[in-house]
Amino acid sequence: MSAQFMISSSLTYLPIRTPNNGQLETKIFIFNSFLTLFLFSTNYLYLFILKYSVDPFLKKEWYRLQAPAMFKNKDFGRTIITKTAGTKIASDGLKGRVIEVSLADLQSNEESAFRKIKLCIEDVQGYNCITNFHGMDMTRDKVCSLIQKRQTIIEANVDCRTSDGYIVRLFCIAFTKKFGTDKGERQVKQTCYANSAQCRTIRSKMVEKMTEIGTKGDLRTLVHTLVTANTGKEIIEMAKPIFPLQNCFIRKVKVLKKPKFDVTALMEWHQNDDKAATDTGKPVEAEDTVAGSGGRY
Repeated sequence: MSAQFMISSSLTYLPIRTPNNGQLETKIFIFNSFLTLFLFSTNYLYLFILKYSVDPFLKKEWYRLQAPAMFKNKDFGRTIITKTAGTKIASDGLKGRVIEVSLADLQSNEESAFRKIKLCIEDVQGYNCITNFHGMDMTRDKVCSLIQKRQTIIEANVDCRTSDGYIVRLFCIAFTKKFGTDKGERQVKQTCYANSAQCRTIRSKMVEKMTEIGTKGDLRTLVHTLVTANTGKEIIEMAKPIFPLQNCFIRKVKVLKKPKFDVTALMEWHQNDDKAATDTGKPVEAEDTVAGSGGRY
């Protein structure tokens, strides 16, 4: 067996040969006469080569990602981690990881491809990573496709406390549209701008609706409502007497604060139970909030 270390030789070439008894034959190159490599033992050289020629992926292992039971596809991916070595436990490195996945992959519905769901790994059982809801967002291309000229963007946000102790922040976005009816009557004016008073009133309607869905039950109820129900259409109907709206969405959901970790409560997310779609717990009284004006994307 032979090994060569090529170190940009420029001045001196020093060959060293060892007895032919199974040892390594090496060739050492010295450059600029400033660097001299000493070969103490061919065994050390062999161990050095072995150490740095091992594939790093041999020290890794794969874990399955398990989504909550409210989604159609429960096993939605894999994640990698270095194997347990000494005091460095693999499961401790997995806990707290946040995975961003498209709602279309979770629900097998391409119409929801613009939704992004964030799931956080809360617990590790065997080679299964048990995840919990961590947030929701929209893709940038979807938001950019909604923005047009000659219309007003109306945004609002509100903080809600669910019945199981989660504090979430919901963001809503909507756009004004031209007056008209289904019979073909359209307004002649090119623009459809809403004044500041109308924007404030519509923003208060958004906050009212988001507070209602955020405080009427636990986090599972909220997530199920955001995934299945069309809250945007309900807000459009509420704001119709004020100004006609279009393309209204719950743009973003952030989990600001979580209660103390409870394995029993976490496993309820992963039970195939019809009660997941119903309201649980007592409604939380709405706090005095001010309608937010939204924020950057």
